[in-house]
Amino acid sequence: MSAPLASLARGIDRVTRSPLGRYQTAVIRIGISFAWLCFLLREWPNRHEMYGPDGPWSWDMARRLTADNHAFTALVWSDSALWFETVYAVALVSSVLLMLGWRTRTMSVLFMIGVLSLQNRSVFLGDGGDNVIHLLALYTVLTRCGLVWSLDARRARLRQQAAAADGHSDKGRDGLDITGILLWAACGLALAVTQVLGQDRISWTADGPLPGLGWASALWGLWLVQGLWWYVRRYAPREPRTVLDVFANLAHNATLLVIMAEVCLIYATAGWYKIQGSRWQDGTALYYPLHLDYFSPWPELSHVLAGNSVIVLLLSYGTVAVQVAFPFTLLNRRAKNVLLAVMMCEHLGIAFTLGLPFFSLAMIVADAVFLPTSFLRRVGAVTGRARDRLLPARTARVPAQRADDAAPHSLVG
Repeated sequence: MSAPLASLARGIDRVTRSPLGRYQTAVIRIGISFAWLCFLLREWPNRHEMYGPDGPWSWDMARRLTADNHAFTALVWSDSALWFETVYAVALVSSVLLMLGWRTRTMSVLFMIGVLSLQNRSVFLGDGGDNVIHLLALYTVLTRCGLVWSLDARRARLRQQAAAADGHSDKGRDGLDITGILLWAACGLALAVTQVLGQDRISWTADGPLPGLGWASALWGLWLVQGLWWYVRRYAPREPRTVLDVFANLAHNATLLVIMAEVCLIYATAGWYKIQGSRWQDGTALYYPLHLDYFSPWPELSHVLAGNSVIVLLLSYGTVAVQVAFPFTLLNRRAKNVLLAVMMCEHLGIAFTLGLPFFSLAMIVADAVFLPTSFLRRVGAVTGRARDRLLPARTARVPAQRADDAAPHSLVG
């Protein structure tokens, strides 16, 4: 039994000692916030009709629906236009800041609130891509997605360099982060005001993200954990800090596993349901959407594809085969990488041919959780060299980011 126990000990040490998939979660953070930001900007002229007071799905109807399905949305707290504009602006700003990786722990929570508030306000406007953004917005809160390719990682690196230049280690007590403290206090004040106003949609024990856990408990819990994290790092930087890092790594790695399982479930259910459809069985399923004006941004191209029965047959069967086979290819790294590239190309084709860019972008971002770390590092290196050529004066003062960047130590980093 010594060999199995040793393997188990190594596995436990690996999932508790460090966060896995740092580059993959960074790609998810950047990609999902970019997709949501682009969607919000594109629908800016139509925001009042889609989610605001001028929409066909009225505020009273939204309140009655959310009272039944217990979905969280801040837009049912008030029907004023000012409140709607505030929520929409928070969704936009949090998307930009999360994409840049500024105070990622706080911005991930605000990003989640923005996504849930808008999507649950008008549930009949969404599609499969919105569902993916919805889920990833929830999962991102529990990941340490700002360890690389973020302003938080850059701030932590500069602090380490300053500490090394002063001749002492950065492993001790953290400095006083005024910006983080003010942001943390502002979030707590906003949450307290919401509670004092008596919003009946924020319960402590019901209608929350988990059974028995209301949104009030979840949001206040996240706020208190932020404060505890900063306090321990500043005043108890040794063993208590190590314990907090272990819990954070466990939450990150467990969430990463859930994201991977979610992607496999999406493709497996989509593929097996397609197998049951007669149009997919005879290879003519793609013929029909290519003739719909709603899915024909390039009518000439759609007519050419629909007019070739061989292409329609191959694309129909190929789609089913790829979706059904993908979960099984995870057992072989080379097969997984090949099929992952095929699936991403398929989504690019859907975006271009059927005019579904946000759905395709959301799925590509979700697929990125399976990208090899070596590939992502090469992409980061190429991007860094391109940045150095475009901004030589600025990047000369900031050394290139290394793979072993430490976690940011600020209150809301």
